[in-house]
Amino acid sequence: MSLSKNGKVVIFCLILAVIIAVVPLLFIHDSEFGGADGEAEEVITAINPNYHAWAQPLLEPPGGETESLLFCLQAATGSGLFFFGMGYLVARKKFQKKEKQE
Repeated sequence: MSLSKNGKVVIFCLILAVIIAVVPLLFIHDSEFGGADGEAEEVITAINPNYHAWAQPLLEPPGGETESLLFCLQAATGSGLFFFGMGYLVARKKFQKKEKQE
């Protein structure tokens, strides 16, 4: 199976994106940014000292900046899939119109 030049560029960009996303996770350990979850936990504990969480996180990132990075990746993936789908629908509509004209 031989890939076209565009296919090779796409695969290279995907690999580069994965590297850019994963490498910071290896080097960020103790960051100071806690996010809204930590603040909410402090407020709830102040209101009710006997409260204990009924769910635990499946993955505990090494620091707050890592959580922020993962949130950004989640948002980027979601928007990428959404706009890919929108582009696909628009292109399909244009292609169908072109076929009807021929």
